[in-house]
Amino acid sequence: MKKVFMFFKKKKSWPQLVWKLVRANYFISIIAVIILFVGLIAAYKLLSTEDEYIYAKIKISQGLWWANTTKPAVWMVDAIKKGDVEVSLSGKPTIEVLEVRNYPWWSENEHIIYVIARLKVSKNEKTGEYSFKRSSVSVASPIDLELQQIHVSGVVMDFSEKPFKNNSVEKTITIFKEGAYSWEGDAMQVGDNFFNGEEKVLEITDIDIEPSYQIYSSIGNNYPIEQEQKINIKVKAKVRVEIRGDRIVFGDEQSLKLGKTFNVSTSKFALTNFKITSIE
Repeated sequence: MKKVFMFFKKKKSWPQLVWKLVRANYFISIIAVIILFVGLIAAYKLLSTEDEYIYAKIKISQGLWWANTTKPAVWMVDAIKKGDVEVSLSGKPTIEVLEVRNYPWWSENEHIIYVIARLKVSKNEKTGEYSFKRSSVSVASPIDLELQQIHVSGVVMDFSEKPFKNNSVEKTITIFKEGAYSWEGDAMQVGDNFFNGEEKVLEITDIDIEPSYQIYSSIGNNYPIEQEQKINIKVKAKVRVEIRGDRIVFGDEQSLKLGKTFNVSTSKFALTNFKITSIE
């Protein structure tokens, strides 16, 4: 028992051992203290700094806005959902999808997709500029979204420190198509509408069909010409649009003007080559 007591009495305490180690490895100890100090400062900033967020309108694409690339297919529409998030290594959300709006591209099996997202950003206090994943956030700048089910790229259309307000208003437009096929008139129905994922943006309220009297020449033909009877179609529809200055904008990018061609899809039918004759 006495020998055990003498052993612990001779044994040095932990502070003494640490001090001896520091004295023996002076240079390494200084480096370790510096690393510890920097780590403490970084941890303090990480824990004490409030996260900064902005809101961005993003057009989903497969390249820069000026590039003529393939538009998103229907499977991409199904993969991007409201509530999807991208998280950082610390587990905090860096992107949160708040809205997803899509419009079928009238001539192909493709879609135009718009997303409103909340982004975790860094702000340069001197310039007031924001950066996301070390890339500047500005109108027309590219952005990558690494969501749970899909990784996509897009272009920033607009951004704000506050949530975007829905400033859409309802207008009634009249569109007209001359020389349409009879099956087009048969396929269209009052009540046909389109829901863009967030709201109903178009609904057909009235359809007027009349025969089309097209004149053609048979000079130079040695046999009778048979031509399917064409029709003229006049459609009235309620649409949700945004008023931007003197422009009336449908579907985020399509300006509505008298005489302009209007192409849009309902849930059942694709309206192509209609001319706008009135906007109320």
